[in-house]
Amino acid sequence: MKKGILLIISGFAGSGKGTIVKGLLSNYDNYTVSISATTRAPRPGEEDGRDYFFVSREKFEEMIANDEFLEYAQYVDNYYGTPRKYVNSMLDEGRDVILEIEQQGALQVKAERPEAVLMFVMPPSVQEIYNRLKKRGTESEEIIMKRMRQGAREAGVIEKYDYLIINDDRYECIRNVHNTVCCAKYASKRNKALIDRVKSEFNDFLNM
Repeated sequence: MKKGILLIISGFAGSGKGTIVKGLLSNYDNYTVSISATTRAPRPGEEDGRDYFFVSREKFEEMIANDEFLEYAQYVDNYYGTPRKYVNSMLDEGRDVILEIEQQGALQVKAERPEAVLMFVMPPSVQEIYNRLKKRGTESEEIIMKRMRQGAREAGVIEKYDYLIINDDRYECIRNVHNTVCCAKYASKRNKALIDRVKSEFNDFLNM
C-alpha cells in the first residue's frame, strides 16, 4: 500500500485554516486530521479529544521529555504539539494526514520529514486578517493586536512553504488545496518505487 501524504496547513490567525480543514474532511474521503495537544483553554464549543487534547503545562512538558511529539511549538504563550504515534499509523494506512499547525512546528516537521507538503493559507489582505479576528468576537483588542504582531513575524518565513493558498472564496480555496495535494502525489520523489521498477524492467527487457 502506498503511504499517504503528510499535509501541513499553517496560516495567519483569521486565515480560515480550520474552515479549510473541515471542508477537506467533509468533501473528500482520503483525509484524516491529527488532533493536537495544547495548553491553551478551550474556546466556546470546543471539546477535549475532538478539537484538541487540552492538557496542563506540566503534562505537556512531560510529553516533550518522553519524545511523544512529532513537533511542538509555543505560540502566544501556549504550547501546541502533534502526537507522533497517530500520524505514523495513519500514513502507513495510506491516509493523507492533515496537521493544522503554526510555522515553528511546521518547519520542525519539514526538517524531520522532508517529503511533507507545506501550505500557507492567508486572506487576500492584512486588513482582512484584522477584520476576521474582530468579527470572531472572542478576543480582546489587546489579544487581536498581539496576533497581528505575530502575523507580521510569520510573514518573514512564508517562503519556506511549498505552496501559498489565498483564502478569498472558501469553496475555491478548499478545491485548490485538494487539487494541489493530488498533484503532489505524482512528484518523482514520492514515486521512487515506481521509478526503480521501470528501470529494472528496462534492464530485464534489454538483457533478454
